[in-house]
Amino acid sequence: MSVRRRIYARPLLATATSIAVLTGVAASAAPATAAPAAVLDDTYYQDALGKTGAALKSSLHTIVSDQSTLTYAQVWDALKATDEDPANPSNVILLYTGRSQSKNENGGSTGDWNREHVWAKSHGNFGTATGPGTDIHHLRPTDVQVNSIRGNKDFDEGGSAVSGAPGNYTDGDSFEPRDAVKGDVARMILYMAVRYEGDDAFADLEPNDKVSNGSAPNIGRLSVLKRWSQEDPPDSFEKKRNDVIFERFQHNRNPFIDHPEWVEAIW
Repeated sequence: MSVRRRIYARPLLATATSIAVLTGVAASAAPATAAPAAVLDDTYYQDALGKTGAALKSSLHTIVSDQSTLTYAQVWDALKATDEDPANPSNVILLYTGRSQSKNENGGSTGDWNREHVWAKSHGNFGTATGPGTDIHHLRPTDVQVNSIRGNKDFDEGGSAVSGAPGNYTDGDSFEPRDAVKGDVARMILYMAVRYEGDDAFADLEPNDKVSNGSAPNIGRLSVLKRWSQEDPPDSFEKKRNDVIFERFQHNRNPFIDHPEWVEAIW
């Protein structure tokens, strides 16, 4: 596989001024506000502070496993809130293309957006079951055709340009997202590895440094994902998304958005 190594930075997106309410799930229409890091460390993350390696991973697993769950049908409306376009509250931002698209243009037809499992649901065979199959920390709106091209491929660098999705590349065994969301993808994958440890009737999900993982409960390439997380740190859109999930829907957080340094501390 050809590899294109590069350092990049993306501009911060403006904070959303309003977030759509999920009927039947969200109780309040008040805008989400970012929780100060110090407050989170004194409360939510207090049992993880000062730990590294397996001890940190275990503590974070206990913390983030305390969550509310959604059905797969409820995911549609949840994503309309979590991925709302800060510049147009009628739209969502699609993960791989970056396109702003009407919230109502969702479904399975060409040109629609649908629900992408960033940790491919066949990697561990959890499907759309409530739990990993409906965890919106790794479910994102994506163009139907681009979602199909990504399929269940692992993440790595190289390949040919993806039609209709500038900056994305793919080959026979991997998918490379655009620069602006490389870190987002990495942190979603690593969240899943911490959240699902095989103690809740689902597979123990773990990243590895391979591609072509098939149906095994693994996704790679870990070394590339770690580098992506460093090169593309959390921006305001990703942080706001984490807050919305925490405050309105699942009531748990992706710790690698709040503490990107924990990626290296564990892996």
